[in-house]
Amino acid sequence: MLNVTRLPLLLLALSMVRFGCHAQTPAPNAPLEVGKPIPAEIAYRVEGLIRRKASDLPPMSDVNLSMLAPSNIPGFFEFSITLTNDGNASHPISFLISSDGKKLEQVTSYDISGDARTFIPYTGRPSRGGGENAPVIIVGFDDLECPYCAKLHASIFPAITQRYGDKVHIVYRDYPLDMHPWAMRAAIDVNCLADQSPTAYWSAVDEIHAHASTVGNDPKDPKAERTMERAGQQIDQMTRDEATRQHLDETKLNACIQKQDNKQIETEVHLAQSLNLASTPTLFINGSKLDGAIPVEFIFAQIDKALRAQGVTPPAPYVPLTPPAEKPKA
Repeated sequence: MLNVTRLPLLLLALSMVRFGCHAQTPAPNAPLEVGKPIPAEIAYRVEGLIRRKASDLPPMSDVNLSMLAPSNIPGFFEFSITLTNDGNASHPISFLISSDGKKLEQVTSYDISGDARTFIPYTGRPSRGGGENAPVIIVGFDDLECPYCAKLHASIFPAITQRYGDKVHIVYRDYPLDMHPWAMRAAIDVNCLADQSPTAYWSAVDEIHAHASTVGNDPKDPKAERTMERAGQQIDQMTRDEATRQHLDETKLNACIQKQDNKQIETEVHLAQSLNLASTPTLFINGSKLDGAIPVEFIFAQIDKALRAQGVTPPAPYVPLTPPAEKPKA
């Protein structure tokens, strides 16, 4: 059967190359016209190209070409190809064909006219740094059980806020991965705090990231195996301790922890998946994506670029601190 989910990707791969017919191919007899089908001779060559290049295309598939439509590319018409097999159809995939019928192309257009700061949703979340109108918006997709997230978190806070102050607005969005058994509970718990206090939220995120490597351990027996039950109890306790420090409504917080409602977190996960994020940590700096536990110097360079793009002069060039030299041995 036709794998309809793979076809667009498969055709996208073949479309990276401009395909031209051999010079000795005679020109088509029938002209190409808007609102008309592609002439049979050219349509046959288009189908032949698809069948040669799309190696995973089932042999019993039908290649269906739409009527020609006007294109915003001079000298080209637009049309779409739909592949069907055993009653299943792919989504239409758009192509361009030259007016002489000799070249087939695929062009992907993206709208980049909007404010770069708003490419990734960031409102309605606890923040650090400046306000929502800051020239640089940093959105981090975070997993509280992810060791690489903990490493990045430790390196960028408070370094970014110290260097840039209110020029950056930083928010985290939750992306607890299935491979991390207590990450979802931690995300729910810290968001219970966020409902009452952004300060408490960030303090709990700091605390959990700092101690993630020991969550689930038995403090009385370091050699004991970690357990999910113990991890949940420790995460809940860290959350409650932060609520006490911030003088929050503990009755309301306990009800939220007890409920373990993951609807909000699942919405965050769906957002991450819609952005094709495969791992954590991932940062977006005014819409520009950075993956992994990246050195803070590189992050600073990207923030500086974003500031310049917004017409803001960045701070003086960052100079990493030189570690003190070792004293010679006597």
